[in-house]
Amino acid sequence: MKVFISGASGLVGSNCLKHFLEQGFETIGSYYSFETDDTVFYDTLMPGHPMNFDIVAFAPDVIVHCGALTHVDYCETHEQESYEKTVQSTINLIAIAKECNARMVYLSTDYVFDGKDGPYIEDHPVNPLSVYARHKLEAEQLILKETANALVLRVTNVYGNELRGKNFVARIIDQCRNHQKLTLKLPYDQYASPTNAWDIARAMFVLLKDNKHGIYHIGGTDYLNRVELALRVLSYFPDAVYDLIPISTAEMNQPAARPLLGGFIKTKFSNEYPHFLFGNIDSYMKEVMTMIANDPIA
Repeated sequence: MKVFISGASGLVGSNCLKHFLEQGFETIGSYYSFETDDTVFYDTLMPGHPMNFDIVAFAPDVIVHCGALTHVDYCETHEQESYEKTVQSTINLIAIAKECNARMVYLSTDYVFDGKDGPYIEDHPVNPLSVYARHKLEAEQLILKETANALVLRVTNVYGNELRGKNFVARIIDQCRNHQKLTLKLPYDQYASPTNAWDIARAMFVLLKDNKHGIYHIGGTDYLNRVELALRVLSYFPDAVYDLIPISTAEMNQPAARPLLGGFIKTKFSNEYPHFLFGNIDSYMKEVMTMIANDPIA
């Protein structure tokens, strides 16, 4: 199978690129603003950009769209940019997919729900609360409507190994390893299903291999609020120095509304793949601590 991954220098995209190549898929991944050794340039907002990788010549069977503007509060105050980087980029890739007769895979979010009665199954009514969430929902609906056999994976609170270490868990680990004091002001009333990007890549691979389509909720085995998530990571660094201030979402007064009871019940995926084992924060942290023990300055 030939796969093109848009946004392959990011957290989920890079894990997909690595896993697909290891499993024998002929895979090309692209970057836009952050170049890596194993990615090619592609600007989803300028399909005619002279530096763009030639997707049509590559003739992929699948196009995976991992790129988006994920800063939720920034999107709230930059609605046009949010639309362009989430919806318009998707529209442009849909056109390429149609030209190549390729399937599409889209990474969406639990933010398409309002968070009043999560965790959620796939057919629960959507009700996005923010600009970011509305644009993610619009993009996933476009892909499902405009392309055949499209696959949408909704994910949330993604962590894991990535070159830049930008995700929430990675930042805590990095500060602890560098003996920096942490000051964390975190909401105690936002719940989700933190998910390792490696598990997302593994799940996507089996779904593609088996020609699955439609919406799937993908999540780790934890269901935690942000305070609990941070404390779980910090528990692996007994010498860490930190101030952790629990606060309500209302008190944080963020520009964009957040779903409080988010996260997923992944019954659909687990019923189809009962032997697929998802990880959790503890299983990931044990791997991290082993890596640190073997290479303490890495």
